[in-house]
Amino acid sequence: MAKAKFEWDPRKNDLNVEKHDISFFEAQRAFLDPHRIIAQDIEHSTKTEVRYYCFGEVDGAIMTVRFVYKDQTIRIFGAGYWRKGRKIYEKAQS
Repeated sequence: MAKAKFEWDPRKNDLNVEKHDISFFEAQRAFLDPHRIIAQDIEHSTKTEVRYYCFGEVDGAIMTVRFVYKDQTIRIFGAGYWRKGRKIYEKAQS
């Protein structure tokens, strides 16, 4: 993967750390997994904003990162370790 540029809202990052104990800085690591899965978030995308999930392994667990592409930048707005993300990742690897 080419070097990606990341950004996020500091307030959303703080809320994510409080709720899921994961900073968006840490969440960038999911994109480094060579087996990562990028999937469109059809349920939450709109006509003006297409949202995505990245499912990637971080420290032996599967992290789900919610993001959008904005001007060739990955803008992270959510991250956590969720069972559904792990199932999607594991199914794609088998």
